[in-house]
Amino acid sequence: MKPTFDLVHAPWIPCTALDGEPIELGLLETLVRAHELRELQGDSPLVTAALYRLLLAVLHRVFGPEDDKAWAELWDAGHWDAGRLEAYLGEWRHRFDLFDTERPFYQAPDDRVRPKSVSSLIHDVASGNNPVLFDHHTDDGGITLTPAQAARMLVAAQVFGMAGLCSPGLPNFTEGACTRGIVFIVQGDTLFETLALNLLLYPDEDTMQHSLEDRPAWEMDDPFAPDRVRPLGYLDYLTWQNRRVLFLPEDTHDGAMVRRMTVAPALRLDNSVLDPMTHYRRDDRRGPVPLAFREGRALWRDSAALFQIHKDEYRPPQAFRWLAELVYGGILEGHQTRRYVALGMSKKQAKVYFYRCEHMPLPLEYLRNLSLVQALQTAIEMAEGTSRQLWGAARTLATLILSPEADTDAGRKPASEDVKALTEQWAVERRYWSRLELPFRETLEALPEEPEAGLDVWAVTLRKTAWAAFGAVADNLGYDPRTLKAVVRARGQLAAGLGKALPNSGPASQ
Repeated sequence: MKPTFDLVHAPWIPCTALDGEPIELGLLETLVRAHELRELQGDSPLVTAALYRLLLAVLHRVFGPEDDKAWAELWDAGHWDAGRLEAYLGEWRHRFDLFDTERPFYQAPDDRVRPKSVSSLIHDVASGNNPVLFDHHTDDGGITLTPAQAARMLVAAQVFGMAGLCSPGLPNFTEGACTRGIVFIVQGDTLFETLALNLLLYPDEDTMQHSLEDRPAWEMDDPFAPDRVRPLGYLDYLTWQNRRVLFLPEDTHDGAMVRRMTVAPALRLDNSVLDPMTHYRRDDRRGPVPLAFREGRALWRDSAALFQIHKDEYRPPQAFRWLAELVYGGILEGHQTRRYVALGMSKKQAKVYFYRCEHMPLPLEYLRNLSLVQALQTAIEMAEGTSRQLWGAARTLATLILSPEADTDAGRKPASEDVKALTEQWAVERRYWSRLELPFRETLEALPEEPEAGLDVWAVTLRKTAWAAFGAVADNLGYDPRTLKAVVRARGQLAAGLGKALPNSGPASQ
């Protein structure tokens, strides 16, 4: 007898209760009890982001909302209408069985490909020629997933699938909808509030072009027809089928398990389709460029751009724009502070280097006060300018350590690669930036109250942090004459540089 796994009722969505306890619930119970839960907590940031998108697709289909009045009524209710959710999911329950013989959830067969390990579905598990540090699975041995794990990996794979080669004679795999950029989710105090704050008006042409044929994948008789590169609307996009995956479950003494599957390319998404949950910067040559995680660069350094609601060169996450409208309309109080979470990965070609999940405060004042956004941008520019001065001083220090006479006309200049290697070994910039995230959060929340005072405190923090980062290197180099000369010269350069980058913020030297 073929196994079944009913995603509507069987527990598979990992949540955190208000008391902090982890719990797994079915799709229906997650939504009905959303006001009793704190948040989703997936196996990875990619799974968490994909689950949020799935829940929002269901909510949009059931509740809209068509205008701000309808949204306000949902918000004021404080919970989702259980009756309407039960009726909808009951109607489509047969499309939410992970192992259904006719239409298994988010799956489709493809006879052109051979079965393979499910490990290739998961970015942080080694597969094929894609090794992963500290993971030693092989395609032969593979991994075994419970139905709940398999369902989560499937939802994430449809959203974050990577481009790459398929079987000979078949088209290549293409990237999923969220592979290139960061997914931004506005957070409330409960899962209900989080889902509501990200529930944009539907339909809304500002969010995504809409057609009357728009619907989620499980409502379509064939989610791959017509063969399209642009979604029919927001629901089609949120449930976009990037892969033809088919699980091949096995009966074990522990119940049904998944070790093997078939997987083939499916819908190819046009690069011009912009994700409403992602931030974009408009580039004259490349067009809209999504904000992505970068190694060695914390997200807060780009945070001012997220609040540029009215500037043509940016397209912030649409939930930020929607929050601004709710504040302007008096539906939400503008003096409160929410939070947002940024979820995504860093990749190069078809390899994933790391996942990341960052949380930041979101004072709603930034969404309606342009001068406040400018003050925040100034704070970030001050930090970047200080970093450049610190880098310059470290480079001077390295140059004179390697060649004490390099500052004279006839002195030998060290090789640039040697200077670079020494400065990278010291990691003075990393020491600097790693100490600023908490002070920046405090500055972000302080600026709405007293912008000038907040910037003054921030400038003092930057100066102290720069000197501390420099001192952590310079104070441990020794006291021989050549070293002392290099340190004195570099200290003088840093003092002068900080005087330019941070005027009127305290003594120039320490």
